[in-house]
Amino acid sequence: MIDKIDRPYTTVILAISADGKIADKVRSPARFGSANDKAHLEQQVAANDAVLFGNGTLQAYGTTMRVISPELLKQRELAGKPPQPVQIVCSRSRQFDPNLRFFQQLVPRWLLTGQDADTAMPFPYPMKDCKFDRTIHAKTTDREIDWIDAFQQLASFGIKRLAILGGGKLVASVLATGLVDELWLTVCPLILGGADAPTPVEGKGFLANLAPKLQLLAVKQVGQEVFLHYRVGAG
Repeated sequence: MIDKIDRPYTTVILAISADGKIADKVRSPARFGSANDKAHLEQQVAANDAVLFGNGTLQAYGTTMRVISPELLKQRELAGKPPQPVQIVCSRSRQFDPNLRFFQQLVPRWLLTGQDADTAMPFPYPMKDCKFDRTIHAKTTDREIDWIDAFQQLASFGIKRLAILGGGKLVASVLATGLVDELWLTVCPLILGGADAPTPVEGKGFLANLAPKLQLLAVKQVGQEVFLHYRVGAG
């Protein structure tokens, strides 16, 4: 982990199959978690100032997780927070379908993109039809987001706690930079298989001797699911 910069405390939250997949081989929306897992996700989202996810995740679901529990909304109010955390889409492209339900949801929407992002206006969806409250242009290296710069900018806008909800490429790039503090994994009782099915951490992968190390903080079984809570970077 990188502790010497001003950045959000970051938690990755994902549901996975028993064989470690976050979606099937055709990347269908991963709706295999139970109602317990959905409640767990909402609780985790409510505890954060912002939620970050990739454009692929947005396209797959078309929507995002809002806080709807009256109890969680009250907790946010008592903590002096707005009802909904900021929803941040990370995308090199600015091609979005304004008909996605996401753009009608009552949530603050930010776009995180690179300084060299594709600015071409896609027909028939001009950028003005896709409403973002703020656009953050992060530095890039070899066409990849400079996550240290991106996270410093998020911190400057008051984001102290950040949840990452996928996909695997986004998680891999942030994890490789040393910016993930915790992991919450819900292991669901099914096997998806498939060499092309996405995993929680994609990208180039890590050699075993250089792999990020985890400390298990908690294990909880609820029904047929197991909730695993890890700290990243602990011995």
